[in-house]
Amino acid sequence: MVDMNEITGSVVGSMSEAGSMPAWEMRFRAPRVGLPEWAEDAPDHSLFVSNLTGTYELYAWDRATGSRRQATDRPNGTTDGTLSRDGAWIWWFSDTDGDEFGVWMKQPFTGGEDVPAAPGLAPSYSAGLALGPGGLAAVGQATDEEGTTVHVVRPDGTSYEVYRHLESAGVGDLSEDGSLLVIEHTEHGDARNSALRVVRVADGTTVAELDDTEGGKRELGLDCLGFAPVPGDPRLLVGHQRSDRWLPMVWDVASGEETALDIDLPGDVHAEWYPDGTALLIAHDVHARSELFRYDLAARTLTRLDTPAGSVGGATARPDGTVEYLWSSAEHPPAVRSTTGAVVLEAPGLRAPDSVPVRDVWVDGPGGPVHALVQRPADAGAGPLPTVFEIHGGPTWHDSDSFAAGPAAWLDHGFAVVRVNYRGSTGYGRDWTNALKHRVGLIELEDITAVREWAVSSGLADPARLVLTGGSWGGYLTLLGLGTQPDAWAVGVAAVPVADYATAYADEMEPLKALDRALFGGSPEEVPERFEASSPITYVEQVKAPVYISAGTNDPRCPIRQIDNYVDRLRSLDKSHEVYRYDAGHGSLVVEERIKQVRLELAFALRHIGD
Repeated sequence: MVDMNEITGSVVGSMSEAGSMPAWEMRFRAPRVGLPEWAEDAPDHSLFVSNLTGTYELYAWDRATGSRRQATDRPNGTTDGTLSRDGAWIWWFSDTDGDEFGVWMKQPFTGGEDVPAAPGLAPSYSAGLALGPGGLAAVGQATDEEGTTVHVVRPDGTSYEVYRHLESAGVGDLSEDGSLLVIEHTEHGDARNSALRVVRVADGTTVAELDDTEGGKRELGLDCLGFAPVPGDPRLLVGHQRSDRWLPMVWDVASGEETALDIDLPGDVHAEWYPDGTALLIAHDVHARSELFRYDLAARTLTRLDTPAGSVGGATARPDGTVEYLWSSAEHPPAVRSTTGAVVLEAPGLRAPDSVPVRDVWVDGPGGPVHALVQRPADAGAGPLPTVFEIHGGPTWHDSDSFAAGPAAWLDHGFAVVRVNYRGSTGYGRDWTNALKHRVGLIELEDITAVREWAVSSGLADPARLVLTGGSWGGYLTLLGLGTQPDAWAVGVAAVPVADYATAYADEMEPLKALDRALFGGSPEEVPERFEASSPITYVEQVKAPVYISAGTNDPRCPIRQIDNYVDRLRSLDKSHEVYRYDAGHGSLVVEERIKQVRLELAFALRHIGD
């Protein structure tokens, strides 16, 4: 393990080595730190994620003494962890090589032996975790056989069940005094839109219910944002979609009173409590950028916090009223900053080189205006240029004006990069996100097509040198696009994709099966024609472009068997393709492995389209 206090240079590369290292590799190798989480009752105790050793792991940071130490050390990395309320324990999720199936472990904050946090609970997929006062915990578990269960774990490690249902659900939050628990559930059958149930921790009996779906009849979800951080306070902060976007409100679970907030901002609005419960920290996401505000609950006033233009990847209000946030832009690497103007935390060693800024493009699409982020290589001529369409995953996510080493690598090799926030993406209103259903994959490709046509007609993109690429859902759209639009793309590069949808459904983790049923309107047995129309393997005979696929052999989200099925079909049809399999799950937390993957992707594309 690594003691960060003793490091004067980076363990993943010295400054002298940086002189001979390509800029794109430096962006991956440069040590990063995530936004520190702090213990509610011991705010000097913090936990953060870093790739300092070359693998993403958890680190403990005592702000009072300045000491920082590596807390976890596993071959394939660890990123899922949190602190107990008193700051005495680090809880972290232990799976096997990225398969996401495992148990919660804990270790003393100051270091020591890892022990099972809930010894009586069998391994499962995680369905959320909430830590309460005095060592109390609520642990959500998901399995294919039992659906979702929620267990209360006592301070002595013994546990009891308070919730069980075959549909997907998850732990929301524990109240400040540990008497109440929020469960986000989809018992109505629509896994995309949760309802909220508040239960008593003592016995699991219901205290209050909030369901905007009306039993699944409406596509309106709710999101638990946390109980007020005041003992005995029954206020719960809730995200809702009753307007045309995500907005917060306050729900008194004792009286049932719902209080709307005077927040007039476009785009999605998220919130969390300030530590004294008198105000909310507001994060506002719109059109691929974000900003922060303070909302005073008594005065009902909204005050903007000074943050640079770009994207905030996370923010937290400290007990002294300052706000710490993780910021970056497409041009500038991430940094953990404070509203005081200071840099809160940084790792020693290499610094990631800057990239190039994005410009915004809006294109008329079949479902309305489509927003795309466009980057040109710094030294590019007038064009047309070889162009990469890098498609984001999710699908309920969005590309933003934030730093990303992957797109920057394409830019360094002379490609323009276009990223499309297709229908299904977040940050453009409820209807845009909810448009993705039944014609899954085909809807997103319509929007990508509209932007592709703009890129060619504007003179940016060379139509003979177009690369379609993405990971996860973006990898799925890549394979689907290569089959349904065979003359549009010169090369396809798909990472951890869905390739054979019916087989993927059979093998994937149960919460994702529920999501697929919501997107398609049923299972492959119930709506086989929809799964067939949206499955890349249906169109494999039409593929003309060379295909590169990378896949994790332990991936529970896009399992390996369905990728093997697709590759076997490519091989039997004598289609040009390469496959790279690696020992991890849905992506890798090992820096050198990620660099290897990008190097192979770049070499494949360059070999097939040239300069």
